[in-house]
Amino acid sequence: MLSCISDNFLCLCVSCRLIFADMKKFHIALAIAGSDSGGGAGIQADIKTFSSLGVYATTAITALTAQNTRGVKTVLDVPPSFLDEQLEAITIDFDISAIKIGMLSSGGNVRATTAFVKKMPTAVPVVLDPVMKSTSGSSLLDGASGGDIMELMRSVTLVTPNIPEAEKFTGMTIDDVSTMIAAARALLAMGCRNVLLKGGHLPADHLADVLMMGGQPPVIFESGKVATRNLHGTGCTLSSAIAAFLCYGQPLAKAVENAECYVKKAIFASKDVVVGEGNGPLNHFFSPKSMYKSNI
Repeated sequence: MLSCISDNFLCLCVSCRLIFADMKKFHIALAIAGSDSGGGAGIQADIKTFSSLGVYATTAITALTAQNTRGVKTVLDVPPSFLDEQLEAITIDFDISAIKIGMLSSGGNVRATTAFVKKMPTAVPVVLDPVMKSTSGSSLLDGASGGDIMELMRSVTLVTPNIPEAEKFTGMTIDDVSTMIAAARALLAMGCRNVLLKGGHLPADHLADVLMMGGQPPVIFESGKVATRNLHGTGCTLSSAIAAFLCYGQPLAKAVENAECYVKKAIFASKDVVVGEGNGPLNHFFSPKSMYKSNI
């Protein structure tokens, strides 16, 4: 009797495997970032962005933060060994279509993430938002050398620094679009493959982000500045949105264009909403999409 049951169970398992092999799959993205207890940025913004764009989100947490819309109170780093465990657990079970990297918090986690990225198939695009400070000005990266950070930046598909980050990496002063273009070219010369330099820190009412891809002229994405304090997590959201559109196989420039459009709409959809007493979040779910299915 037991033998009969075992044989039937084995046949059932084989049948299930055949069925699963034929089933359609979700596009799956991986976010490597810190947790924002206030829910506006970090891994929470990544999950919201992926979900709203129809992509299944997996995560590897690099740090826990005690924060709200008014600022960051405390940061608790995840040990690099545990980050490794999370990354291994994800990659042995999920087919990752794209990776987004945000706050890494420590030099050990920078090095662990670099090693992980270098082991991933080259076909998997990786977007790095080199988060160094929060919107409120708190440090979010300690103990990492410039060489460690640049090694990671050279290993990814796209790096998305803001102006203060680009100034730190290049040593340049950036105060207009022409100096943004020069700084982005400098980052390419330093070994970055592609650079999206974000211009949100410029004082002008008309904003511009600059995309520089090797051997190509700059692509400039322009927009008007929205009068709102709800901008917390904008950089996290933009980089995650780019990764989401890359999951669909879009060319890099098109993925950036669609992500820029998504973020602008998410900002506008939350501009008059009050969430907390400080820098509020975007409205990620202004027009959510169903999970996209594909025979991949």
